[in-house]
Amino acid sequence: MLDDFYKGKKVLVTGGSGSIGRKIVAELLNYDVDVIRVFDNNETALFDLEQDLNSSKIRTFVGDIRDYKRLERAFKDIDIIFHAAAYKHVPLCEYNPMDAVKTNVGGTQNIIDAALSCDVEKVILISTDKAVNPVNVMGATKLLAERLMISSNAYSGLEGTKFSCVRFGNVLNSRGSVIPVFKKQIKNGGPVTITDEKMTRFIMHIHEAAKLILDAGSISEGGEIFILKMPSVKVTDLAEAMIEYYSPKYGFNVDDIDVEIIGKRIGEKLHEELMTPDEILYAEETKDLFIIRKEIVENHPNFIYDSSEIGQLSKDKIFKVLDELQ
Repeated sequence: MLDDFYKGKKVLVTGGSGSIGRKIVAELLNYDVDVIRVFDNNETALFDLEQDLNSSKIRTFVGDIRDYKRLERAFKDIDIIFHAAAYKHVPLCEYNPMDAVKTNVGGTQNIIDAALSCDVEKVILISTDKAVNPVNVMGATKLLAERLMISSNAYSGLEGTKFSCVRFGNVLNSRGSVIPVFKKQIKNGGPVTITDEKMTRFIMHIHEAAKLILDAGSISEGGEIFILKMPSVKVTDLAEAMIEYYSPKYGFNVDDIDVEIIGKRIGEKLHEELMTPDEILYAEETKDLFIIRKEIVENHPNFIYDSSEIGQLSKDKIFKVLDELQ
């Protein structure tokens, strides 16, 4: 299905040198796409991507999504846009709120306007569970980005650009995420720092995230929010499992590495949600996904998708996850 859909397509990925964007680009190379334009404001990361992936189908564009004219030039003749560019770190957005709005909200509006102007076929926004009942600037900007993206279908009519979203939790081993942070702390002899011992998070592999995004690109009709079913983890369980797993690899005994509770950071939630109670009424459930539709779904789920309640991984399963990340 994906082979047929992406064959001959011209695809652009904003934020294409970041963890998620780069994986999308790498996955797209498995299909017979015509070209992949990688749009990012990080010149060095774009250079590294070119060297590592080494494909004649990749075109790198240095630019910022705050710059509408640059986007309009980059979007010429493009069929599908995956919009992954964003400010993603909660504390940084709390301390730089105006910049978070300029990029996550204003930048998304630029994406929408340029896509409409250039007659792009589909635009898929990469969003986050933090957009659900947000308590921080980052989550609030991503919620507004989602609403802009979904509601922009009103501008395109039946035959115009289709706008949809993908929403997921924490991507394992992505840049700045908890696993590389804990791993570095263990390598340095500890302590492993946890903000709150009750904290839980949804987690997923980066290849699962990329597959969900490409699936969404192929099946979207405009107006959907695609959510991958994913497990959750108690952060203290993850820290303890990682200490057991990595201590011997770095020449330490398990008892050498302490866990330190440092208190919740500004803007952090104890638990995350993937859907609001109102959204559940519009959620179609498939084997791997929830798809939030525009109309109420008769056989919708009847539970709250909260990281403190849903599918928490045991320590043995966390060990298996760590094996898979090697």
